[in-house]
Formats: sequence, C-alpha cells, structure tokens
Amino acid sequence: MRWNVTETADSQAEQSASDKSSRREFIKSSSIIVAGGAVTGGLTVPDDVHAGVNETIRVGLIGCGQRGTAATVHALNAHGSVHVVALADAFADRIQASLRGIKGGLSGRGNQEGPYGPSLVDVPQERQFVGLDSYQRLLEVDLDLVILAAPPSFRPIHFESAVAAGKHVFMESPVAVDPVGVRRVLSAGKLAQATRLAVAVGLQRRHEPRYVETIQRLHHGEIADILFARAYWNGSGRRIGLRSAKHTEMEYQLRHWHCFNWLSGDMIVEQHVHNLDVINWLKGAYPVSCQGQGGRHGPGGLQGGDVFDHHMVEFTYADGSKLLSQCRHMPGCWPSVSEHAHGTRGMANIANASIYDLSGQRLWKYGPGGGQGHQQQLQGLLAAIRRGESPQETEYGALSTLTAIMGRMATYSGRVIHWEEAYHADVDLLPPTYTLDAQPPVLPDDQGIYPVAVPGVTPVV
Repeated sequence: MRWNVTETADSQAEQSASDKSSRREFIKSSSIIVAGGAVTGGLTVPDDVHAGVNETIRVGLIGCGQRGTAATVHALNAHGSVHVVALADAFADRIQASLRGIKGGLSGRGNQEGPYGPSLVDVPQERQFVGLDSYQRLLEVDLDLVILAAPPSFRPIHFESAVAAGKHVFMESPVAVDPVGVRRVLSAGKLAQATRLAVAVGLQRRHEPRYVETIQRLHHGEIADILFARAYWNGSGRRIGLRSAKHTEMEYQLRHWHCFNWLSGDMIVEQHVHNLDVINWLKGAYPVSCQGQGGRHGPGGLQGGDVFDHHMVEFTYADGSKLLSQCRHMPGCWPSVSEHAHGTRGMANIANASIYDLSGQRLWKYGPGGGQGHQQQLQGLLAAIRRGESPQETEYGALSTLTAIMGRMATYSGRVIHWEEAYHADVDLLPPTYTLDAQPPVLPDDQGIYPVAVPGVTPVV
C-alpha cells in the first residue's frame, strides 16, 4: 500500500508496528490449522492484514546458495524500494559468499543511501544467522517477505514457520521431496490464503511472456486436441565434491545436497519439476498414473550420493493423453531442457515459443525476448504485495512437485504408481533431528559408496 503523504514518519512507524503485531498474533492463534491440515469455516481474517507493508519492502533470505542469492538480487532489482535486511544459512561461509553475490548483482543500483533507508543491503552481523535453526531467528526479524531457498527437504518446515510468523513468501521449487512434505505445504498454504499472505513458488516459466502466450495459443486450440507431450531436462552432469576431514557426515551431505535424495528429491524432483509443471499447466490437470525406469550408468555414478543420473517416465492423464518425461546427467549425450506438445492439427516447441503444422512448417513464433522469468516473477510478487493483493501459487507448486515425486517413485521401484497412492503415501524422508553431528538418513559403506534404489526391489510406498 501507499502511505498518505500527510502522515508523519512517527505515525507511520507506530501504525506499521501495530498492524504487524495484530497480524502475527492472529496467525499465532490460528497456527493449529497447519497441524490440523484444513482451514475451518469459522476463521475471521483481519481487514488490515497488509497494513504493515509500506513503500520499502524488507526481505530476508533463508538458504544462501546460488539460487537464493540470485532470487534476492531479482527482488532488489525490482521496481520500488526493497531492502535485504537478514540472511540465514547452516554455514557462515555461505552467508558471506551470498552477501558478496548480492552486492555485486544490483545492476548499477549500488548500495548507496536512498529515500527509504540507509542501503539496499543492510545485513549487520547481528542479522546474519548461522545454523540449522537459523531460520527461526531470522523469522523473528521485522520482515515483509522471506525468500526460502534452502535445500528442498527443508521447504515444508520453513514454509510452515514463515506463514506462522506472518511473512509473505517466495519459495523456490520444488517445495518438498516426499508426499508428507507436499501435504504439509498444502496445509500451510491454506493458512497463508486465509490470512491473506502472498505466496509465490519458483516455477518461473509461468511468468515468462513467451511461455504465457504459447500456452494461451495452445489452450485456444491452435494445434487442436493435444494427444501427446514431451518434456526434457538433459544435461552433462555434475560430480560430488571431495570430502573434508573436518566435515561430519551430515555437513558433507548438506554441502552437497543435490547428490542425496532426502535433501534434493533426486534430479527429477529438483530440476525436472520445471518441465513437468509446464505440461501440467498446458493440460490444466495432473497425471493419474505413471511408470518408468532409471538408474546409474556406472559404479558410484557421476553425481555420487544415492541419486540416479537418468530417469525416463511415461505419465498418463485422465483424458488418456501421455507425457514422455526424460531427465539425465551424462556427459557426451544429447542435451535438451525443453517442453513439446503434439496435437491433431500440429505441434509446438513450447520452450522455443513456436507452433508448427503437421508437416513441420512453422505457423507462429513469439519472437525475441519474452524471457527473464525469475525477474518477472519477483517483480510481480512485490508489486502485488504493495497493492495489498495476495497471489497464491502454493497449490500448483505442490502438485507439480508431487508429479515429480510420483515419477521418482516409479523409477526407483519399477512399478506403476497412481496419483492417489502417491498423494496419500506415508513417505517421509527427513531425519528425526537436525544437527551437524546427527546421523543423516543415508550412510556410505566402508568404500564410501551410498546405497542406490534398485527397481523391482526397493519399496517406495
């Protein structure tokens, strides 16, 4: 919202503090909803839920890796006054690296005095929170928006806590690594909606004009009935880092989280969720079942840890149409990160924003530009918050995450997995305690090799 220019700075500050206190007390008293898993019809939402957000939006970051750092820069580069005021991460060195990255990525805006406060990046030592419980201390800071970018397994915990603390949320995708986590996110999302907290999920293709127009054209029937779709996330691979003698097993896995299923959900969840979400968006639905295969192409695998380096899944939607999904991390192989649709009167390369007839003749192309979804998404979120609006992206973020999890369940087990089975599965990959000296859920053998799922043998439900 915009303050009335006749108000004094003192009255604005007093009103802001009062409004935020009221909102957080309401959310605290309603936090039982998160545990219960439903929003009751008797909830009363205060009218002034957005009154604590003035011209300057104060941002905190939980999870100071590359993606969290980039998302914070995107927020700072959005229109209007935005300050980052707190950072939290399990490791102090990550916070320092993130601070350097944020200050270096401001596209010429600098870190100078401005009309709304001392600087765009104002994170003194006392607001640099270190440890696996650092998110709790960050959420006690006077913030308007929190960016959640820790490893995906922590997303349900951090999201629940952020909503209970009365913060607007931008959370990276995927939003969970297992069905229990998906259900927790959906439940917390209901509370966010009831308390008019804005929630955005980092599936940025939905905010890119080139994707938006392509999907709209397909929805309007430019290739008629869509019978078949393809989605790919194929790259060259990445190796696990060397182990340091000073690191506990938990710290080692946290620092190389993309290599461990309990932290990342495997590549099909961590990365391929973006492509799967595009097809769900295209279909306006989620698959009812899937089957597939995957594995590791060599002893130890290029990625190490306990994840696969390739997955191929056939998803089936309720109308009988199919999605062929492929993701892979192998050097020297065909690379593609893209989505495609095939209809009765043509086909589309959605990633390339192009539509063709059945002979391959191009009928339409978006043209240059139309990308930059990461920046577009943060810009739109911050503008909505200022207008007093509460966009809600929790549901499709959670259900596209479940789509990817269902695919992993199929490749790990070699079974056909059904949507209802996946949604209701009592699968929780998280450890009972989070400390750097705790034992993680997966451990290496005497040769340092981690156990990997065996299709036909490994249970997933």
